[in-house]
Amino acid sequence: MTEASYGVFRYLAATEHADAYRSIMQEFAAAKARFIVHLRPEELADSVERTVNLPALLAQLVEWGNLKADPDTSKVSSVEEFNRARFVYQFTSAGESAERVLGDFDRTFGAAGALQSWALDDIVDQLRVIRAQLDLPELDEAKSALALRTLTDRFTGLAENAQAFSGDLQRTIDLRGVDTDAFIAYKERLIGYLQRFIQDLVSRTAEIAGLLEHISASDEDRILRSIALREAADLAPEAEGASQALEMSLTLWRERFAGFRQWFVGNTGTASQSQQLRHMAINSIPAMLGVVQRLGDRRAGRSDRAADFRTLALWFAEAPTDDDRHRLAAVAFGLYSARHLAIDDHTLDERAKHPVSPNTPWADAPPIEISPRLRATGSYERRGSPAKVRDRAAERRAIAHSVEAQRIELARLHEQLLNDAPAEVGDFPLVDAEARAVLLHLLSDALAHRGRPDDVVATRSIDGSYEVEVHPADGSRSTLAMVDGVLEGPAHRIRIGAAR
Repeated sequence: MTEASYGVFRYLAATEHADAYRSIMQEFAAAKARFIVHLRPEELADSVERTVNLPALLAQLVEWGNLKADPDTSKVSSVEEFNRARFVYQFTSAGESAERVLGDFDRTFGAAGALQSWALDDIVDQLRVIRAQLDLPELDEAKSALALRTLTDRFTGLAENAQAFSGDLQRTIDLRGVDTDAFIAYKERLIGYLQRFIQDLVSRTAEIAGLLEHISASDEDRILRSIALREAADLAPEAEGASQALEMSLTLWRERFAGFRQWFVGNTGTASQSQQLRHMAINSIPAMLGVVQRLGDRRAGRSDRAADFRTLALWFAEAPTDDDRHRLAAVAFGLYSARHLAIDDHTLDERAKHPVSPNTPWADAPPIEISPRLRATGSYERRGSPAKVRDRAAERRAIAHSVEAQRIELARLHEQLLNDAPAEVGDFPLVDAEARAVLLHLLSDALAHRGRPDDVVATRSIDGSYEVEVHPADGSRSTLAMVDGVLEGPAHRIRIGAAR
């Protein structure tokens, strides 16, 4: 885009009447939203001050490329009125694009992000519509295009709002000096909000990933090509490069759908964005509780460096003179002379024989010999009785016992989980409930990295303790006995090894 194309933004930096220009352009944008194309100067009079020369502003906007002026002959009743310059104004394509961008900026600047559980429900519904269309011999182009566009809108809004919410949440956690009672009340609502979203995200992500597994590469290309052909057919009759526009539209839809898969399923070796969002939400809860604890400590009167510095800054601001501020700084930061450097009789005799001028630089003055103990402790003599040697045998035995218990527990888990050849979930010799939970956790994390149903996934657990390899199910089902019932699912074959 050439530099001249950006002239439509020039009125934002106008030295005069910038507010009037903005009001005029907003009136045109509001009229376009009501399907009104042309506006006359008298219809814009209420949007600017009466002291402003409205025709001159409109002419300037025409010169900058924001508006287009056409002769207005609709209300001509005499020759004099015909000869008088009268115009109707409308957006140019560049001016309309600029106002759309500025409108988006006004709506989003400073807006708080949100975790949209309802968007996840809509995404599931639209994927079901797409899946149903793919089962038909002939696609209903209108329904397929509507479902894809709605899916794109919901996904884009979900991703953008989640990103904004992450930034807002981090700023909330980093708050300092906020009202304690208000923050604690907000914390209760926020933690409940996060917990509800985490539950929805886990359940809906699994459902979305399952629906995506049933959309093969050929099905994806089929429906994306359908909507690209539909968009290409809507080009104006005089438009050139229809085939190029078709390829560009198809490429754009493929990139959107690939990003959609990446967000919910992820690639081999890379966690999906939904999984990262879940970890962010989970980790933010203890971080929020840490802030509450610090606020509670501050309210209980415990030491808080940030609060101390704010109080000290207030004292500096309230000090009447600079001398008072200097004395306050000396007291606060210990800016005293080195009174602990005692001078003995030998040093005094040397100074009497060889006096040193007060103007002598520090580097040029003769050194003063001090005791190493004085340098290390600030005192010539060690005061008090020597510290007793503490017997830590009991602590060492407790640590050794804890390490041994952990080793035994880990070995027990390895006996139940590690295998040399892939096995179904129901074939693992599981005895402990913890082993069942670890197996299901490893399986869910591995499946989150799978791109296609027939892919073999090889990954590591989040803590790096296990190497997991999951082979696709052959259509059969497998069961796993749980404490509260029997869990049934696809018979994935799993190989688990200890990380090297």
